Amino acid sequence: MTQLPILGSKPRKSSKPANRAAPAKGRYAFVSLGCPKNLVDSERMLGLLQLDGYELVPDPQGADFVVVNTCGFIERARNESFSAIEEMLALKRQGDLKGVIVSGCLAERDKDALLERCPDIDQLVGVFGREQVTKVADRLLGGLAEQRTVFQPAPTVALSDRARLRITPPHFAYLKISEGCDRLCTFCAIPKMRGKHATKPLDEVLAEARELAASGARELVIVAQDTTYWGMDLYGEPRLADLIEALEAVDGIEWIRLMYLYPMYFTDRLVDVLAKSQKVVPYLDLPLQHIDDAMLRRMQRRVNRRETEELLARLRAAIPDLVMRTTYITGFPGETEEQFERLVDFVGTAQFERAGVFTYSFEPDTPSARLPDHLSEEVKEARRERLMAAQQQVAFAWNAAQVGRTLDVLIDRPVPVERNAWIGRTYADAPDIDDVVYVTGKRLRPGQFVPCEIVATRDYDLIAAAVGKPW
Repeated sequence: MTQLPILGSKPRKSSKPANRAAPAKGRYAFVSLGCPKNLVDSERMLGLLQLDGYELVPDPQGADFVVVNTCGFIERARNESFSAIEEMLALKRQGDLKGVIVSGCLAERDKDALLERCPDIDQLVGVFGREQVTKVADRLLGGLAEQRTVFQPAPTVALSDRARLRITPPHFAYLKISEGCDRLCTFCAIPKMRGKHATKPLDEVLAEARELAASGARELVIVAQDTTYWGMDLYGEPRLADLIEALEAVDGIEWIRLMYLYPMYFTDRLVDVLAKSQKVVPYLDLPLQHIDDAMLRRMQRRVNRRETEELLARLRAAIPDLVMRTTYITGFPGETEEQFERLVDFVGTAQFERAGVFTYSFEPDTPSARLPDHLSEEVKEARRERLMAAQQQVAFAWNAAQVGRTLDVLIDRPVPVERNAWIGRTYADAPDIDDVVYVTGKRLRPGQFVPCEIVATRDYDLIAAAVGKPW
């Protein structure tokens, strides 16, 4: 059986559930796939179902229904989503599960075609139909099959994500500050699934941040499709710097981590705010995808190599100990060997401490699908492996330079079946994306910050010993 993130053992909630003497309306399991932004949607649906009286269980077998919140970004993610759906439908056919609700990006992208491929799906809920999940569950359990789909138009202002049932560890949480994207990169279907950029208003973001802090979050991971664009639609200009300054004042939050910062709209003020912040960790995620100007134009990235390198130099000069993450695509249509070599050279000179490399995914409903000169899977994969080898040298060299340093480590969880051994992260490590730190120390617990001496490396990970008092 495929390993799936079936949730329900010990969820964390952002608001207190209503006191209920009555039995649960129904028992359900939940499968959440995809990126942290999709995880926030999952937590919102979980919160709505809980508040409406439904009981979350860890195992779909014997449940009344399961919700599969899917990803539809690239082919690999869609295949994973289809696998999860088929697995749940198989349980339904065996009589071990009464109903299957499919939600999220794949549902939004494929719509009725998904029901044609998987006619046993009971209910289909688009990205912006998530607020109707309790009505959908009521309809399923009530045997009302007249309406099987819920699709809502993309909102002009991002939906509230308060009253979530959190499934991350209590000490960190994702804070989604906007929805959708205006970029229209030629390889990307996100605007088709999640609509145009819609900013979550400042007051709403702060209210959610306070709610997350009250539920135990000490680290906020800021996510959006395009983080630096925040505020453009509501205020007429990007205002991420204002948002960061406001989040600084939220009590209980120690770390603020910024993800998905596109190179455009980095104003001098934003760089200054990042450099002076007491809570924003010196870690920035800037998805570049490529560095060759011709490739950037074909991708419609709206930035060139010179502008990118100037920004990287500004950030390195302004922010001490800065760690940066990026992502690259190999084998984009028309990528020549010479253009790829420029990307390999850039990996060595730019020295991004963290990077992910993906082969180009052919997406039929994107502009890049119509471009000439598509490359073979063998070429795309060979280039990915070579780029990862170049990046490995950068990552291993950075790791080696940390040995002997004392860094604060946020403890995430104990090492299974080991005493006084823990898994944590430094400021340089985003949860579930980057590397980890293995820590030895007594009387530690998840959610604590612990000063640790880095004593060794193990491939991409670090090994450390607790040397200070937890806080």
